[in-house]
Amino acid sequence: MTHHGVELSTEDVARFGDDPSSTFAANLQVVRARIDAASLRSGRKPGDVRLLPVTKTVPAHVLRLAFAGGISDFGENKLQEARDKQAILSDLAIRWSIIGHLQTNKVKYLVRFASEFHALDSIRLAEELNRRLEAEDRDLDVFVQVNTSGEASKYGLPPDELMSFVERLPDYPRLKPQGLMTLAILSGEAERVRTCFQLLRSLRDRAVSVHGGLSRLSMGMSGDFEIAIEEGADVVRVGQAIFGPRPTADGHYWPGLIPRS
Repeated sequence: MTHHGVELSTEDVARFGDDPSSTFAANLQVVRARIDAASLRSGRKPGDVRLLPVTKTVPAHVLRLAFAGGISDFGENKLQEARDKQAILSDLAIRWSIIGHLQTNKVKYLVRFASEFHALDSIRLAEELNRRLEAEDRDLDVFVQVNTSGEASKYGLPPDELMSFVERLPDYPRLKPQGLMTLAILSGEAERVRTCFQLLRSLRDRAVSVHGGLSRLSMGMSGDFEIAIEEGADVVRVGQAIFGPRPTADGHYWPGLIPRS
């Protein structure tokens, strides 16, 4: 099947429907309405919270249809996947954000195309990013990742190491700190999730007194972005609520919390 000049396989149609651009646009509208409603509930203005659509596992040719449906910011967890998609979609005015853990040996690829990085979590990584950015004569917006759930499976700085890390950020002038980022605990219990976001907000309030650029909070995904907004999120990273469940083991993130679309 061909849709807007893009050939869709049987697997694509089964996963995304026979008119993906319309589906994505409709889902995007619903998500934005939920973001605005959560903002109003927490005494904030609609439009104050930025939506970063997460395009993990969505094939590049299908992302052409997402772009046609009004999505131009793409967030990717895996650098190699993002790099491959960027090469295929280089004719489109897409803003790429890397939101997952990054190994230092992959930094050279990230600095060539990404506009934003949400998972800065070590001095070694800051040093390598700064060095590579200097060579490319580029700057990079970054969020410092903090492990607020205490889970060993999660990346991010331990909360008690954040302030010493923040104090060293001025040593890396090519990095432009924007705020803090976290992944909440994987739980269907809303209050346990909320506690992670409350901790990040309190850490931000301390960190911003040392580095004024760290004012924003990147927190909340498909299963919990409304809770995150109620606790002060400035950026929410939403994938499945826009693009549908992923064909992976975590395809239904936080069962019971994710609205099915």
